Amino acid sequence: MDTLGCGLLALNYPACTKLLGPVVAGATMPGAGARVPGTSYELDPVRAAFNIGAMVRWLDFNDTWLAAEWGHPSDNLGGILAVADYFSRTRAREGEAALTIGDVLVGMIQAHEVQGVLALENALNRVGLDHVLFVRVASTGVVTRLIGGTRADVVSALANAFIDGGALRTYRHAPNTGSRKSWAAGDATSRAVWLALNALRGEMGYPSALSAPIWGFQEVLFRGNQLRVPSQGFGSYVMENTLFKISFPAEFHPDRRRGSTGIASAGCKSTR
Repeated sequence: MDTLGCGLLALNYPACTKLLGPVVAGATMPGAGARVPGTSYELDPVRAAFNIGAMVRWLDFNDTWLAAEWGHPSDNLGGILAVADYFSRTRAREGEAALTIGDVLVGMIQAHEVQGVLALENALNRVGLDHVLFVRVASTGVVTRLIGGTRADVVSALANAFIDGGALRTYRHAPNTGSRKSWAAGDATSRAVWLALNALRGEMGYPSALSAPIWGFQEVLFRGNQLRVPSQGFGSYVMENTLFKISFPAEFHPDRRRGSTGIASAGCKSTR
């Protein structure tokens, strides 16, 4: 509910709404597409995921997770909600059982956990990559499962998610700070939906996408470091401990250079 509220508030801002809707005029799916909350748009699930993801992230008010890599796990709702609505409507027309709100909530817990646990020990910011890479990875795995993918489908889709590389953090720092930071997560979660759909069509994966010498993700983009998964595994820790922004769209980080607390954006963050 917090995440949807952030998205609905963003609809008051033309800088956000100008990016919403179909990719080209008229490319809508009335009565059949995924619906974008607060609007009249009914779109294919890839474009709907971008719309919802951009809305959610636009004002920087949705939840946050602070670890070796920071991020906003609720960014994943864009892909999860778009896919759940689109495939539920499709199944209903065919007389099959639709997905439930329970399915959406389980998907959110899983996406929070994947993104947040990977962030605990893997600092993308240290190699110049943006945290939305973990949004793409989390959304890809969860969405592939939601639409009926097998374990092999999930693995194939995830391999392609890492092979995609990662967005640079350039747009989050002077002198290039700009509005892309508000739609980057929407882009990541919509890409995840596209990769998931491809996996269900039988598109192949790549077994050493992470570890291949010279050409793999770890060698090319992670400075030779190994992507680590903490021993705690994946449960529900992140969803239970995510931070909510109560008064200001801001977050705090320890400033390692000065041994003090630095404030990002203008304000502070309150936990639950």
